[in-house]
Amino acid sequence: MLRPIGSPLPLGFIALGAGSITLSGLQIGWLPTIDSHQVALVLLAFVAPLQLLSAVFGFLARDSVGGTGMGILAGSWLVIGTVTITSPTGSTTRVLGLVLCFVSVGLLVPIVAASLGKILAALVMLGAAVRFGLTGITEITGSLSWGHASGWWGFGLALLALYAAFAFEIEDTRRRTVLPTGRHGAGLAALTGTLSDNLERVVHEAGVREQL
Repeated sequence: MLRPIGSPLPLGFIALGAGSITLSGLQIGWLPTIDSHQVALVLLAFVAPLQLLSAVFGFLARDSVGGTGMGILAGSWLVIGTVTITSPTGSTTRVLGLVLCFVSVGLLVPIVAASLGKILAALVMLGAAVRFGLTGITEITGSLSWGHASGWWGFGLALLALYAAFAFEIEDTRRRTVLPTGRHGAGLAALTGTLSDNLERVVHEAGVREQL
């Protein structure tokens, strides 16, 4: 049974950009610290659910790289929002810092896998990994300098994520690459190959084979 779906990557990247730019505003002082709980609500009510939805449809589309990456990002924003809304305004916590540092390293798994087919997606996740690493160091050290570095990096990440969302959305709409996305190898074959090319190895994929 064929079940065509739209690409969930644009949705996930837009949510990533929104979360990153909102948190950046708090980190560099554009938003007062008293607004930290409102920032947390944005992360919990908007960013995390959209990235979780993108992760679910990524797995349903047989793209474990997109599903894993978006799932990790969704969990990260959920943790940041929850800790922020339950902590005193302007405080930092080493617990959150350790989690984010691990997330930064853990994102290397989908980053390396994505680089084998979609360079742009890998670059966005790499940017997110650096962003969470800087935020983790900020939480551990309580340093304003690290917080500012994380905030300014977050603005750059938001712009990159917005470009990626636009590029993949146009690609999904036009059924061909219009803006550079760095597709190559299996990533290019998935877009330009025939139906038989895409279904050739489906018998060996999770959900079809007997064991994961």
